[in-house]
Amino acid sequence: MTMTLEPGVPEAVRLDLPFSPESARVARGALHAWFDSVEACDETRDDARLLISELVGNSVRHARPLDDEVLRVEWRVEAVGAPRSTLAIKVTDGGAETAPTVAAVDQSAVGGRGLAIVEHLADRWWVEGDDRGVTVVAEIPLA
Repeated sequence: MTMTLEPGVPEAVRLDLPFSPESARVARGALHAWFDSVEACDETRDDARLLISELVGNSVRHARPLDDEVLRVEWRVEAVGAPRSTLAIKVTDGGAETAPTVAAVDQSAVGGRGLAIVEHLADRWWVEGDDRGVTVVAEIPLA
């Protein structure tokens, strides 16, 4: 599918990053720089950076890399001209034994809240998969 962007809407971004925890920092930094070309409030910017960190972190902790030992991070503005624009953030990896789901964790647990955070911050999120990998997509409004 090809999306025609209105003037002033930034291009989509696609990064193939090393399959390592440090890639969350790299993705956050690239998203932060990209936001210089987008009108969005500080809360949206902060939420997007937290979302990308959680998605990359979950990928590295729970999945396998893609065939070339990377994970793919993408984002783009969608629904331009609709009631509101949204930012879609996608992280693709080589998949895991189980599908990504929100875990029920004890309040004192140290981890396990990644997708619960994603579910709280995103308008919606979902998982796509094929023989090439698994992608977790989260959408937030650009406000």
